[in-house]
Amino acid sequence: MRAKDIMSDAIVCIGVTESVFDAAELLLSARVSAAPVTNDKGAIVGIVSEADLIRRAEIGTAGKKTWLGHLLDSEASSARAFVAAQTRRVADVMTKEVVTADEDTSISKLVDLMERHDIKRIPIVRDAVVVGIVSRADLLRALLSREPDGPVLQPTDKALRETVVDALEHRAWTSRWPINVYASDGVVHLWGFVEGKEVRDAYRVATENVPGVRRVKNHLRPIPAAVGMGV
Repeated sequence: MRAKDIMSDAIVCIGVTESVFDAAELLLSARVSAAPVTNDKGAIVGIVSEADLIRRAEIGTAGKKTWLGHLLDSEASSARAFVAAQTRRVADVMTKEVVTADEDTSISKLVDLMERHDIKRIPIVRDAVVVGIVSRADLLRALLSREPDGPVLQPTDKALRETVVDALEHRAWTSRWPINVYASDGVVHLWGFVEGKEVRDAYRVATENVPGVRRVKNHLRPIPAAVGMGV
């Protein structure tokens, strides 16, 4: 799946010459937490969010520093804080370094960008013009679209066991100790020793994802310390 498959195209943008009051009204009326900021040609030049608008002198929420903070503060940072709290221009409070992507960006890449830059949404652009936006909510909708929506033909116990064994082999976390798999009427039992809880959970999840598995009984146990040390 790519950005164009999951993006929201009913986007709202605000002009770079608008005021912070216009931005607040737009976010509230559109029921969004952020909006791209565009110039007169429609190209994105920033993004403004609720977080950019809550530290304001008008409502008494401008940041207050302790005496130590004032002592350590630089003139430049003090000036920036003043502008952010007092300005009426969106251009002064918006985030100017905007992470964007094009329509053919994979959703895996979008998630990587969100995690790397600690952001919740990515504007999707075509020739610098915003054509959509992908938020975390859009990714959740993509996840729901992959939810199994119907029963599968139940395989025989033998076939199910073989499929589970194949699914568990050659993983990065596969135990070096033999794992026994037993299947009965869709219930799969796992027996053996593994490195720890994380590996035990990985075996369970891999088994649960095999079509035809109705339930997993996980009997896997951590490798005893004496065995792990080769005693």
